[in-house]
Amino acid sequence: MKTKTMKAFTFKRYGKSPELGFDDVDYPSPNADEILVKVYAVGLNPIDNIIPTGIFKPVLHFKLPATLGSDLSGVVIAAGSRVTRFKPGDEIFASIFDTGTGSLAEFALVPESAAAMKPANLDFVQAASLPMVSLTSWQALTERARLQPGQKVFIPAGSGGIGSFAIQLAKHLGAKVGTTTSTGNAQWVSLLGADEVIDYKKQKFENVLSGYDMVLGTTRGDAIEKSTQILKPGGKIVSLIGPLDAAFARTRGLNFLLRVVFGLMSRKIMRLTKKRGLTYSFLFVRPDGDQLTQIGKLIEAEQIKPVIDKVFPFAETKAALSYLSQGHAKGKVVVKMQE
Repeated sequence: MKTKTMKAFTFKRYGKSPELGFDDVDYPSPNADEILVKVYAVGLNPIDNIIPTGIFKPVLHFKLPATLGSDLSGVVIAAGSRVTRFKPGDEIFASIFDTGTGSLAEFALVPESAAAMKPANLDFVQAASLPMVSLTSWQALTERARLQPGQKVFIPAGSGGIGSFAIQLAKHLGAKVGTTTSTGNAQWVSLLGADEVIDYKKQKFENVLSGYDMVLGTTRGDAIEKSTQILKPGGKIVSLIGPLDAAFARTRGLNFLLRVVFGLMSRKIMRLTKKRGLTYSFLFVRPDGDQLTQIGKLIEAEQIKPVIDKVFPFAETKAALSYLSQGHAKGKVVVKMQE
């Protein structure tokens, strides 16, 4: 009997030539606690371009060839025997990051615990743009930093996918927000809610900002080290881009060698933050349907709006990833699977 297949966007190996492209892969069938979803749209994230390089190979486990992508919206086709919250026909959105499978496919398996009902006021493209950026912002600001009304948070790259959501969430939480952006986007990030906007082409944020309670680390290079200068004692840095730290290795249950390696990678920033009375931690987002449900309520109440830069058809997934990698997207890049 011929196995049923579907189209998926995969990578075949780690490294410089990952062989990104379309593949026919086995049609999935849900386990007891999973739902099978017909994918309508997929939100892309910078990590989709990083995974094939192999940097996260010790941490994220894929069976090659592996399907890329983690954010999705779509319609439930089938539900496993233990699923109680969803039924066929439900419109959902979810992140399946770190579950060993990907979303850039015609159908995807989603753990029941990772999914939430799609906000009624959003279409599938808008909903697919949200899971990773909204969960990352939520977990960084509310869980890790416990951001309080009146506190000051620095969210660099305010016009990007994560920045444009995190600014809105921080404002909803009652915080004051500082950000960096280019001249052309300065007014736009102000409209999103940023209170202090630094044009990074004209000024250095570390020379202008001061008295901050939290920094969300979203930009590579030495920005995280420089951001220690704008925090007051007791301030927190929550980084989404590294360096990885030993605490992260422990929570992942990684071996002793990797704990040592991650400890060495974060040694410089740990020394710097300790000297200034600050704390540093690396955050790896986790899928969470309950949090997505709460975020969905904020979206339905129009407290936060999704920001989308560009939509590509499924056939142009490679071009979409390439566009995202340039780092100039104003909001999110989304792949649309179904008309």
